[in-house]
Amino acid sequence: MKIADVKCVGIIGAGVMGGGIAQNAILCGTKVLVRDLTDEINEKARDTIVNSRFGIKGGLDRGKHTQEEYDKALSLLNFTTDTADLKDVDLLIEAIGGGDTGQLEDKPLKLKIFSELEETVKKEAVFASNTSTFSITDLAAATKRPEQFIGMHWFSPANIMKLVEIIHTEDTSEETFQLIADFCEAWGKISVKVKDIPGTDSGFIGNRVMGAARREAMAIVKDGIATAEDVNKAMINGFRWPSGPLFIGGPGARSGWQ
Repeated sequence: MKIADVKCVGIIGAGVMGGGIAQNAILCGTKVLVRDLTDEINEKARDTIVNSRFGIKGGLDRGKHTQEEYDKALSLLNFTTDTADLKDVDLLIEAIGGGDTGQLEDKPLKLKIFSELEETVKKEAVFASNTSTFSITDLAAATKRPEQFIGMHWFSPANIMKLVEIIHTEDTSEETFQLIADFCEAWGKISVKVKDIPGTDSGFIGNRVMGAARREAMAIVKDGIATAEDVNKAMINGFRWPSGPLFIGGPGARSGWQ
């Protein structure tokens, strides 16, 4: 499948990530169909995409988009509460959070959704998960299309941040990987290629490196070697990090990562 073959991208989840992905896609000329549980959730997502600080209406007002581009983007934005409406999408991106679990993500819920979508979405479609930690091989096992299953980890806010981690499994076809890589380029993103490790839920490049650095920074503070403020100052001013690894404030230090 090539980009030209993709007439509509389905997005599961109208939250921060799903909405951001949708906004990015429509501004690049891609038709999207976003599915969430209620009309209220969908309307909130639409309002955020249009009217939030970094919404497309603001872009129009600042001259970043023309009226024609604004109108076209809105014409490509669609919402539904019915998963059956996703049956003909060519690429489906899952972007759901942890729901009522209190966690960032809910693996059993993702597995359940992919299993259900396997029976709904046409067999030719590619499935992608925006998970930041879960094994893509594990998620793909809920479907019957391992060759057409891939990880597509966006960074938040998705409509602004440039990086997308593309995570392939042993079964992911080269055609599937290339489709996602081509979409990242078409959508103005910078992608990196990551090999999935089955059975591990420790994340990929960004979160693993970030997590290790943050754990070490916390150990430095715990051992009394330096204050959190000075750890942040050291990394910002000595290594040109845009922010420190610890979630604190103070002179010369900015808030840590998200």
